[in-house]
Amino acid sequence: MPESIACAMGHAHPTRRLIAAGIIRRTPGRTLTVRVTAVGVTGTIAKTGGAR
Repeated sequence: MPESIACAMGHAHPTRRLIAAGIIRRTPGRTLTVRVTAVGVTGTIAKTGGAR
């Protein structure tokens, strides 16, 4: 194998990892937020200003 090809094959690109993923769901009167990371899962349900 030519030396230039062997050198090119010896360098691998770093592996990509998922850092965070999440969702935001809005329904009348509330907002649900969920975030997932390698460390864990967090979430909130917030009341929004709805019709009175």
